[in-house]
Amino acid sequence: DKVWTAVTDATQADGFSGVTILGDLATTESLTETLQGLSWMDAFLGKIPGSIGEVSTLACLIGAAILILTGVGSWRTMLGLVAGSLGICLLLNAVGSETNALMNVPFQWHVVLGGWAFGAIFMATDPVSSAHTNTGRYVYGFLVGVLAILIRVVNPAYPEGMMLAILFMNIFSPLIDHVILQANIRRRVARSAI
Repeated sequence: DKVWTAVTDATQADGFSGVTILGDLATTESLTETLQGLSWMDAFLGKIPGSIGEVSTLACLIGAAILILTGVGSWRTMLGLVAGSLGICLLLNAVGSETNALMNVPFQWHVVLGGWAFGAIFMATDPVSSAHTNTGRYVYGFLVGVLAILIRVVNPAYPEGMMLAILFMNIFSPLIDHVILQANIRRRVARSAI
């Protein structure tokens, strides 16, 4: 009881604690009601409440530039992730839903809400657990992007999906590389046989 009192006192001193926007969208039917009074730029700059790593997409983009320039982060994975997220968002927005507000969230909002930017830039590009072939990085990133948005939208009990999607695809990254390498070997054998 004393620990809980200390936590609530610290939270009240620094601001407030409550449900994140994605959590609110998972429990409401109205997209406009949830996003009312919130500007996209505020979300992009990180002026909204949220966990560390999900507050400033601008800061994440600066980190992306540093990772790409130093060669640590794969731009192919990032590009594939953006393409996968955009594709599934367009599909879900076209289908729409009157009971699931997350199906109507446009791509530009998914990017600035939750841990999407942090996961796309810092977590999915991990050089150890992601795909190692260049083509595999596109495929890996694409599938992470698709799964992240699907987990967000389809599972109302789990409004954030980026980290689960990354963990799930980390399991399959060796398989993705294997398939890409075998396809390259078959193509080279066929080319040399001619």
